[in-house]
Amino acid sequence: MTEAELYTLYKGVYVPSALHPPHSLKFYEDFTFRPDDILVVTYPKSGTTWTQEIIPLVVSGGDSASVETLPNWDRVPWLEENRACTLNLEERPSPRMFTTHFHHNMMPPSYFQVKPKVIYVMRNPRDVFTSAYHYFGITNFLVKPGTTSDFLRKFLDGEVIFGSWFDHVKSWLNAEQTERVLYISYEEMIEDLKGSVAKIAQFLEKPLSGEVVEKIADRCLFKNMKKNAMSNYSLVPPEFMDQTKSEFLRKGIAGDWKNLLTAEEAERFDQVYKEKMKDVKYKFAWD
Repeated sequence: MTEAELYTLYKGVYVPSALHPPHSLKFYEDFTFRPDDILVVTYPKSGTTWTQEIIPLVVSGGDSASVETLPNWDRVPWLEENRACTLNLEERPSPRMFTTHFHHNMMPPSYFQVKPKVIYVMRNPRDVFTSAYHYFGITNFLVKPGTTSDFLRKFLDGEVIFGSWFDHVKSWLNAEQTERVLYISYEEMIEDLKGSVAKIAQFLEKPLSGEVVEKIADRCLFKNMKKNAMSNYSLVPPEFMDQTKSEFLRKGIAGDWKNLLTAEEAERFDQVYKEKMKDVKYKFAWD
């Protein structure tokens, strides 16, 4: 099926129509934030599920029940998706935890008025592309990726869900009130998960002992997350997402793009990356 059949164009970017009906987008636009809300922001396939595991454990002081009693899409829900309308989010105690894939300029008015805390997770876009390529192939609500070269063209042109990776990252790096934003990368989390957990806890003003940090980091190792039915998407019906083709939590590594992109495709990616990011001063973990 095509983009016209499966996607809605919302504020200039594609969103999957099955997950983003008009009433859920209206809910998002009208949503009222609190100052102590915690918002996980990612471009898709950048470490969202991983962060949705870490944040509740940090907030709860390491209580494993925080990630074992609700699926991650309900414990740290996407504000723009239709599930958010059904969860009575206004009744949740503080600090509430949410997720969004939207660009900074797509945030609702309340966000700019209240300025909740944001954890913005970035990942090497070559690996984002690779993860997305496999993911798009197992779902029935996304346009099939086709050949690697076809999908690469769409990805580099921003003709995929949530638009251009380059625009997304630049929009959040240029966000106002950056003292309310913690920038962290997937690669940092792989390199030093304990340090990353401690960094997130400090940002959230949640003091944790070294023992608790270690416990959380162990719990959030990729191999352990894959065992958590509330996090590995095994609860999703196969007709919606067929994990016999490829697991949702697939590898959890950095550099897997080398197993997908040809030398020519990698060179094309690098050319576009250098051009699009030439004015960005931020030092990325993968550069």
